[in-house]
Amino acid sequence: MLTLNAKNLIKQTYSEAESQGLILSDNIEAIKTGLNALLVNRKELEKYLLVNPYFEHSFEPVDVNDAPEIIHLMADSSKKANVGPMASVAGALADLMVKAMVDSGAKNALVENGGESSLFSDRPVDVALQIGETEISKKIGFRIEKFPAGVATSSGVYSHAFSFGDAEAVTIFAQNASLADAAATSTCNVVRGKNYEKAIREGIERALSIEGVQGVFISYGNLTGFGGQIPQILKID
Repeated sequence: MLTLNAKNLIKQTYSEAESQGLILSDNIEAIKTGLNALLVNRKELEKYLLVNPYFEHSFEPVDVNDAPEIIHLMADSSKKANVGPMASVAGALADLMVKAMVDSGAKNALVENGGESSLFSDRPVDVALQIGETEISKKIGFRIEKFPAGVATSSGVYSHAFSFGDAEAVTIFAQNASLADAAATSTCNVVRGKNYEKAIREGIERALSIEGVQGVFISYGNLTGFGGQIPQILKID
């Protein structure tokens, strides 16, 4: 899971069905716009799933044609990461909330939705990792300075989302949260077995093979590894 911190921004938590998180902006009206985008896109998703239940239950990418924006975003991200579309749902909702906020004129639009973050800002944003009861939980984070950005974490141990892997945490950095979300799931799926170093190497290879992934950080078996371009690592007191 991720937590966000940026200076001098309005913060508001939210809860809407399965969607729970934090939204930040320099403009209260932008926050209202983002929350409205959450409602609109959740309804679009729910209506689509009623007619196309395979999209919800597939563990593989699904091709779509005439569909709402959120469905196309999820389908594209899952195809790149080679996972089922629902692996990107939290990140996709965050992306569309941020898009609506930016389109309304917000200079800062930050959304953490179910632990997946979509970020657009004119100032650095610190992202802290929460990884269950591990030694590094809430003790390290990352300073994001290039935007737009997407950050997502998947866990085979501390998440209620399904995973084939065993990593304590796989954190992906990408240009949007939908892709980061799908890629984190895809990467976490291959991080397993008692050879922790080998598993981490295989996870890094998987992550960096996914188009659009910029960097990856993996915690597994009290070991950590990273690859690609990751933001500045922070020590949190």
